Amino acid sequence: MQFKSAFPDALSLETEKVQLRLLTSTDFDSFHKISHTKSIWTYFTKDLSIEAELRQWVADALADKEAGRRYPFAIVEKETGKVCGSTSLGSISFYDRRIEIGWSWLGEEFMGTGFNKHAKFLLLQYAFEHVGIIRVEIKTDNLNERAKKALAKIGATPEGVLRSHMQMFNNRRRDSIYYSILNNEWPQIKESIFKGIQ
Repeated sequence: MQFKSAFPDALSLETEKVQLRLLTSTDFDSFHKISHTKSIWTYFTKDLSIEAELRQWVADALADKEAGRRYPFAIVEKETGKVCGSTSLGSISFYDRRIEIGWSWLGEEFMGTGFNKHAKFLLLQYAFEHVGIIRVEIKTDNLNERAKKALAKIGATPEGVLRSHMQMFNNRRRDSIYYSILNNEWPQIKESIFKGIQ
């Protein structure tokens, strides 16, 4: 499988609560409205509360898509049609049948709503059941206890910490902790943790 066949331009994934659709340049305005809270970016590599940083981040996401490195989604609240954040599938190796879920964020008003769980379900389901991926990996800042708890709640297995792994916007060097879910684990996780999502 190649990038274009796995990730067509019309790709849209949906549950009863959220829609994931291809991020476009026109999403900048919606992102700008929900990205002002500084605390959102404490553990993110960029401070997207800064307009120029957000604009560059959107441009980079679209460039990565064109280069076949990443498929960036806008997360949309289905009930209202509001854009509430973004997430991506990236670091794609079709040979190794491996993919990463990342570049994920929600506006403050959409945190704690279950949107993140629905988005993760859609990405995992697509990766395992449609792309034929064997390993999905997710990394986060080792200081981000909220994200680590959320990853444990969706059945991801912690694997280890990569020291001084990433440069943060505030000059801090981030230690990243990796988690993974394997395709043989997915059926049980889908049936237990994500049961009821449709």
